[in-house]
Amino acid sequence: MMTNVANFKHPEFLVSVDWLLENLNDPNLRIYDCTAHLLPHPTETYTIGSGRGDYEKAHIPGADFLDLQQELSNNSSKLRFTFPSAEHFSKAIGAHGLSNDNEAVLYSTTSPQWATRIWWMLRAFGFDNAKVLDGGLIRWMQKGYSTSTIPSTYPEQSFTAKPRPGLIIQKSEVLDGIHDNNICIINALSQEQHTGVGGRTYGRPGRVKNSENVPTNELINPETNEFFPAAVIADRFKGVGAQSSARVLTYCGGGIAASATAFLLTMLGHTNVGLYDNSLSEWAIDESLPMEIGE
Repeated sequence: MMTNVANFKHPEFLVSVDWLLENLNDPNLRIYDCTAHLLPHPTETYTIGSGRGDYEKAHIPGADFLDLQQELSNNSSKLRFTFPSAEHFSKAIGAHGLSNDNEAVLYSTTSPQWATRIWWMLRAFGFDNAKVLDGGLIRWMQKGYSTSTIPSTYPEQSFTAKPRPGLIIQKSEVLDGIHDNNICIINALSQEQHTGVGGRTYGRPGRVKNSENVPTNELINPETNEFFPAAVIADRFKGVGAQSSARVLTYCGGGIAASATAFLLTMLGHTNVGLYDNSLSEWAIDESLPMEIGE
């Protein structure tokens, strides 16, 4: 599928733009642009911008657009990107033409974290035939492959969610994991956010107590927008003790960047990974929950 998948235990979850070009006309394939944007705001941490505008300017031919916040999140929650019910997700993803028998390729026009978030959601609902496009639209266009401005949709299908426990977790498990030596808690935000010296904050600055830091943006080649090779990524996780831990819990600001952490750990063969859904958007505003700053 691509050179970067060498040494991943599950290379089937990541595909190259060359692979997608060769399979573009597969009638069983569903391609989705998953882009969203975090926009600066003077009084809130950020607001959410839909990626539909990006999609309308240029998308992979035949691709549909998924609106993560509006369509695939629980909008009754006060927190952004909250994981939806199985019934809600099944109806929404089925309306976009995905059945349990299809193959899906997910991509973003920016960071792969938007694609990995929906990949993780699909996995949590029992769907294992989703793949992330390495490099997304940036790499697709770098290779000179054609794009479209014509909106595309797939005929509505029936999708049945089969929820898997433990993939989406709540603050109680993170709190319990803080003092458990068998659990590694990883913050996917930047080092300056982790240490509390700068960057976007979600209430109190800093990190969940006793958590490690592997910034998602440092796992991506800035020249191609592709993930670095498996060996490089494995070394980063090994350095914080992730791959030798019985369970890994990942978090960030709202469960988006941390989905890339969860995705990559799964590709490397870790079978016990949980994503803290509301992450610091919930944790940092609750004074009863322990945080740390500094190195």
